[in-house]
Amino acid sequence: MATTYAEAAEAVEHAARLDHVSKSFAGPGGQQLVLDDISLDVAPGEFVTLLGASGCGKSTLLNLVAGLDEPTAGSITTDGRPALMFQEHALFPWLTAGKNIELALKLRGVAKPERRTTAEELLELVRLKGAYDKRVHELSGGMRQRVALARALAQESSLLLMDEPFAALDAITRDVLHDELTRIWAETGLSVLFVTHNVREAVRLAQRVVLLSSRPGRVARQWTVDIPQPRRIEDAPVAELSVEITEVLRGEIRRHGQH
Repeated sequence: MATTYAEAAEAVEHAARLDHVSKSFAGPGGQQLVLDDISLDVAPGEFVTLLGASGCGKSTLLNLVAGLDEPTAGSITTDGRPALMFQEHALFPWLTAGKNIELALKLRGVAKPERRTTAEELLELVRLKGAYDKRVHELSGGMRQRVALARALAQESSLLLMDEPFAALDAITRDVLHDELTRIWAETGLSVLFVTHNVREAVRLAQRVVLLSSRPGRVARQWTVDIPQPRRIEDAPVAELSVEITEVLRGEIRRHGQH
């Protein structure tokens, strides 16, 4: 990758911009409002976590930014086509780790002679050097998510969308992947919009935490996280801010429960 994500980001004002976005779905009682009048910018190179109670519309919002669905109202612009990483790795089990990454390179139009070299470079970036020929069933859960991350990076997008990618992993593996993700983000200058329901994970990773209210999802509050990286999930400043955010989140859940 001759041009870094950071260099590319200098030429744009925002990696993603949501302008008064709303989304409704048809339900038994008519249209159900899921997201209501959301305006949000993600700056180039910024790491933003999107937090909220289950069902508040976090994944719906991410799908809209990814272009997998259209908003009912408002507009969304992104710096090119975003890359998307899900909770499930979604790797093809009949392909090796390297070939899974090569598929993304092929779809991007990378010439066949260059694909293996690039795939091996991406595997090395996610600390899986030598895993090119490993089958999916030979990889641990954490290793599969690393391959999924490498495949997302193979799309060479400046914006990475992550929908609870570590939720199914054990605590130690998740903590290791937090370290790896923040390292890769710092090295590449990627913009990241990361969905989670885990408050400490949100604070551990982000430069900014955005809290959505319970359905319909609205931007309830935002926090700038000024805690220096590298952070640990057990660090006192992380815990302190997590307690503050949790109290606001609880208030949103209680308020929703009263209706």
